[in-house]
Amino acid sequence: MRDATLIAEKLLQVKAVQLNPTHPFTWASGWKSPIYCDNRKVLSFPYVRDYIKSELCNVIFEKYEAATLLAGVATAGIPWGAMAADQLKLPFIYVRPKPKEHGLGNQIEGDFQAGQKVLVVEDLVSTGKSSLQAVDALVEKGLDIIGMVSIFNYGFPAASEQFAQRGINYTSLTDYPTLIALAASTGLIDKEQLSLLEKWRENPSTWTI
Repeated sequence: MRDATLIAEKLLQVKAVQLNPTHPFTWASGWKSPIYCDNRKVLSFPYVRDYIKSELCNVIFEKYEAATLLAGVATAGIPWGAMAADQLKLPFIYVRPKPKEHGLGNQIEGDFQAGQKVLVVEDLVSTGKSSLQAVDALVEKGLDIIGMVSIFNYGFPAASEQFAQRGINYTSLTDYPTLIALAASTGLIDKEQLSLLEKWRENPSTWTI
């Protein structure tokens, strides 16, 4: 079984996750956030990359053995999905946020057939919006979504509720509560900062220091 704390430790080690409760980051959505997660940075560290890839494959093998096709969500989910598909010897496709405006106009790239059992691969899940857009695009083409797997998730209730409503079986290697608990236990953040980080997740869209 995977160790969520060890995965979180690896992300902090390579600074794929950065915590700054007193000088928050700004997300593309405009939200102010005391945390920023960029799992693409892991790709530059071969040993950490290999460890996370192996853990991802273990989860897929243990929980989603019925998958006959992996689908990465563009862009950050593409390398993880491709690496897992290579190790597990499964076909791979990827899904754009919207169809291309030139060429064949594809939103889904790769070869697939309606009815195939697909596992969606994400690098992280926040609100779940981009994940569900990818799911909708796959379902529209007649693919059977058997679940979704990610490296990290913020654990926002709204995302969990949406996945549950759609019947999406979802697994993440590690999550926000695990990561901030680790950061506190190792002295990376103090008790006051931990409190700020906990309060942010309660209402991230309106959070202020």
